[in-house]
Amino acid sequence: MDVVAETLAAYQRWAPLYPPVAHNPLMRAEQQAMLLYWPEVAGRRVLDLACGTGRYSRLLAEGGAADVIALDFCVPMLMQVPNGRRVCASMMQLPFAAGTFDVVISGLALGHATDMHAWMTEISRVLRSGGTLLYSDFHPDAARAGLTRSFKDIDDETCSVPHAQYPVTAQIEAAKAAGLRVEFLHEVRVGIELCEPFDKCEDFYRRWHGLPIVLVLRVHK
Repeated sequence: MDVVAETLAAYQRWAPLYPPVAHNPLMRAEQQAMLLYWPEVAGRRVLDLACGTGRYSRLLAEGGAADVIALDFCVPMLMQVPNGRRVCASMMQLPFAAGTFDVVISGLALGHATDMHAWMTEISRVLRSGGTLLYSDFHPDAARAGLTRSFKDIDDETCSVPHAQYPVTAQIEAAKAAGLRVEFLHEVRVGIELCEPFDKCEDFYRRWHGLPIVLVLRVHK
């Protein structure tokens, strides 16, 4: 099974338990960081890229976006999206004309891209001049430290989601090569920005204190 098929299979297993809200401490810390750099969306056309069950689509609609397109490659996830127009497609080949969107939002998805440069280039293509991309991803430092993205399925079995490690400097360079200028870079660190209590969290926070676990970038075209 190739990595794309493996990733899709994992999300299909996760979908029944994946609500359209930030449903764990890491996702809540990631969303709080994203909202710090949230662009103006009122009256604008916005793409929620790799939308999952649509937690950001909901926030975009609540923010007054004129048009919200929610795109994901996993149908069971996509069918739960409560807001926006749903499109099933690969984030590597976006079925939109150049300059379609004012804003692109993408939460925790870059690590699923098969080619980071192609991912950035495709987003830049569908952004209009002056548009904004705001995205988050699991921090490569956390991946190098051995942390994985995993979940328990409906049978209570632990499953891991494949995730590529793209260095921060490489992400910045890929954005520049795609004609995008980095405006803000923010790291969510264990025990600092991520500090919400959870079951048996003491050892986790003690062991990994200060480790960057999520990266947020806002870039401008």
